[in-house]
Amino acid sequence: MLANVQIRKETGDATPVVDLRPVATTAHSPREAVVSLTGVSKKFGDQTILDGVDLSIRQGDFVALLGASGSGKTTLLRILASLDEANDGKVLVARNRSVVFQEHRLLPFRRAWRNVLLGTKQPGNGRAIAERALAEVGLSAKADSWPKHLSGGEAQRVALARALVRSPTLLLLDEPFAALDALTRIKMHALVEGLWRDHKPGVLIVTHDVDEAILLADRILVLKDGRFSLDVAVPPALVRNRKRQELEPDEVNPLKYRLLAELGVAVPGHTA
Repeated sequence: MLANVQIRKETGDATPVVDLRPVATTAHSPREAVVSLTGVSKKFGDQTILDGVDLSIRQGDFVALLGASGSGKTTLLRILASLDEANDGKVLVARNRSVVFQEHRLLPFRRAWRNVLLGTKQPGNGRAIAERALAEVGLSAKADSWPKHLSGGEAQRVALARALVRSPTLLLLDEPFAALDALTRIKMHALVEGLWRDHKPGVLIVTHDVDEAILLADRILVLKDGRFSLDVAVPPALVRNRKRQELEPDEVNPLKYRLLAELGVAVPGHTA
C-alpha cells in the first residue's frame, strides 16, 4: 500500500493543497513500487533544492544516492520519510517504511530492547520481538544495555534493529555509517547486505562514499542542481555479495571514475 501525497498549487494561492489517499497495489508482490515521484520540487525561500524530480523504486531494489553537500540528498530522503513536504509534484511512498539516520538517536534512559520498540505498539511479548530483532543484528547479549554502554557501531545496530522490527517494505538510510571507523563500516556493510537479502525491502541509501555506493547498490543516482544528473545500473559483476578485496580495479574503476567526474572530482590521468 502506498501513501499518495499529491501537492498542487491553485491559481492565486501559494498554499499547497495536500491530497492524502491510499493507492491500491498488489498485496505482497515482491516487486511492487515503494517509491514513485513525479515532478517533485522543493524550495527553501528563493533557493530551489529539488527541481521536478522523477524517481521510481521497487521493493527489492537497492539504490544509492550520491551528491555534493547541499545538493538536496537529505531533503529528498526526508520527503520520502514524510518528515518534510514537497512544494510541488506527486509523491507516492510505501506506508510501511523505516529510517536510519547518521546518528543512532537512541533514548539514553531506555535499555536497548526498549529502544528497538520505540514508537511501535507491540503485544505483551514485545520484549521477545525486540530480542529477535537484536539477534538479527548480532546484539543478543546487549538487550538490557543502556545506550551509553554501547559502542558507536553497536548503537547503530540497535537503530537498524529498530527499523527492522517494523518489517518495512522501504528502508531509508541517511549516511548511517558516516560516523563509524573504517573497520566497523565494513562490518556494517556486510550486515546491511545480509538484512537486505533476508527481508527484501526497497532500500535508498544516501552516502558521500562512491566505493560504498558501488559495493552495496545495484543502482546509483547522482543528484546535482536539483535533478538527477546520472542514473546508472551497477554492472552485474559488481552487484553485492562481493568482498571488497575481490573487486578488480579494471571492473570498478570505469564506474568509479564516471561517478567521481559527475560529482566534480577529477582523477589525474583518467577521464569519465
